[in-house]
Amino acid sequence: MSLSKDILSDLKSFSNKEKAVFFPRFFKTGKGEYGEGDEFWGITVPNIRFVAKKYFKKISFDELEPLLVHPVHEVRLCSYIILTYKFEKADIEGKKEVYIFYIENLKGCNNWDIVDLSCYKILGEYLYITNTEKGILYQFADSNDLWKQRISIVSTYAFLRRNEYEDTLKISRILLNHKHDLIHKAVGWMLRELGKRDINVLREFLNENIKSMPRTTLRYSIEKMSEAEKKRYLSM
Repeated sequence: MSLSKDILSDLKSFSNKEKAVFFPRFFKTGKGEYGEGDEFWGITVPNIRFVAKKYFKKISFDELEPLLVHPVHEVRLCSYIILTYKFEKADIEGKKEVYIFYIENLKGCNNWDIVDLSCYKILGEYLYITNTEKGILYQFADSNDLWKQRISIVSTYAFLRRNEYEDTLKISRILLNHKHDLIHKAVGWMLRELGKRDINVLREFLNENIKSMPRTTLRYSIEKMSEAEKKRYLSM
């Protein structure tokens, strides 16, 4: 397990006491909050990526697995980013192995940044490039797991990048009345990305659903519209 120890040592060298105090508040680690109990070393994403790039070619799934559930947030984030790098550089069989390993090891993918920096790059990309049945996204959307639900909508970014909107729209409808702000933001974010590519599709969705749409979702989705159009939607 020497590579795991080396990764921990390298990450620890980038720790920052001030950020270690700030991050728990930023990632809502208080009692009853979505990140309750999470620990931080105060490491920035660029430094985490630096470590991930250093080790992703050499570390095995067996060595990586315990890091995916490490109590320190940045260690888990680094581990999932390592998986995205492995996926990116692998041939199709290697991509399948990373995809399966990712799906089977989502326990540590339990905050919005870890979800957002990994899911569409592995789950979404694999489903797209292999033209695999997308049922897993709908299973996740219909689950009672906050993080799987966020994974379901953010993974559709892989399709949006190829101007395929159907799954984003369908999963947005499934999650539209969700109670959690993190889902409101994720749905709004994906709708905004859709709108960058086809504003008329976004307008049609908003016109059909605006009466039941959380305000946060609406604000995120119209962010790139003109001020006049934003005001019109906000007044509806």
